[in-house]
Amino acid sequence: MTSGQELIRIGVFYDGNYFLHVSNYYNYFHTRRKRLNIAGLHEFIRNMIAREEDVDSRFCQVIEAHYFRGRISAQEASQRGNQLYNDRVFDDILMSEGVVTHYLPIRTRGGKKDDKGIDVWLALEAFEQAFYKRFNVLVLITSDGDYVPLIRKLNSIGSKVMVLSWDFDYTDDMGREVVTRTSQDLIREVTFPVAMHEVINHGLKINDKLIVNLFAQQDYSQPNKLQTIELEDDTIKQGAAMNMNNGYGFVQFPPNNLFFHYLDVVEGDFNEIHDGDIVEFTVEKNEKGQDVAKNVKKVVPEIQDDPNAW
Repeated sequence: MTSGQELIRIGVFYDGNYFLHVSNYYNYFHTRRKRLNIAGLHEFIRNMIAREEDVDSRFCQVIEAHYFRGRISAQEASQRGNQLYNDRVFDDILMSEGVVTHYLPIRTRGGKKDDKGIDVWLALEAFEQAFYKRFNVLVLITSDGDYVPLIRKLNSIGSKVMVLSWDFDYTDDMGREVVTRTSQDLIREVTFPVAMHEVINHGLKINDKLIVNLFAQQDYSQPNKLQTIELEDDTIKQGAAMNMNNGYGFVQFPPNNLFFHYLDVVEGDFNEIHDGDIVEFTVEKNEKGQDVAKNVKKVVPEIQDDPNAW
């Protein structure tokens, strides 16, 4: 048992292609029809490790998080509908949660897409970070048995390893059977294997809210679902708040989401603004010349008198 006063340092490393595959499954083919939520996933990890180590979750903190993925060129993405926009939205989410992104260009070799090297980069970075940052627990989000040598090396320097993985199968829109299974070699090597599909589908002896929060409450992936309202004063805009965090958040404002700080809220309390709430704001430049939201104010819907109400 770990002392209640000892901080458990957690590092989280995402196999980005795998994470996107899982998130797409839940968004398009699972009955939940929602994407995975980075903030909710980190909170779940903290609580799972707290339970395994028998400590309060306050003493389990994610001190590093890294996301690795191959990425197509901007020119190719621009030819794929909303791909560029979707990539930017997800980058905003990762940035808001303090996740460091690592991208390698996907190249075409012999007519096939090739993103070789991303798994090697993840393994090298994970071991180096664990060695210097001294993670108590390193969390891998993957199902790939190729990471077994990494896990053995991590164990050799005293880092415990948790793997979050999903097993599922479905029929895609083209009628193809898609089967995803976790390497059993991987499972045998880790300290804390977590079968996320079992957690989500059948529940777990853990706060139900943690499971609910594993999923985004809204879908921000399609720009045609975003509504920005022009008011009579064309300097004042309206949009929905999103990715609200401790002290900052974003406002939907195509083509980019606008950052705002709690000091930019001019009426009411920042903590009263939640994901999906409509806010008024002005668009200004920050010191880096980037568009940001200023003079943010939550819009309170008018309540109509109902003659049938009590």
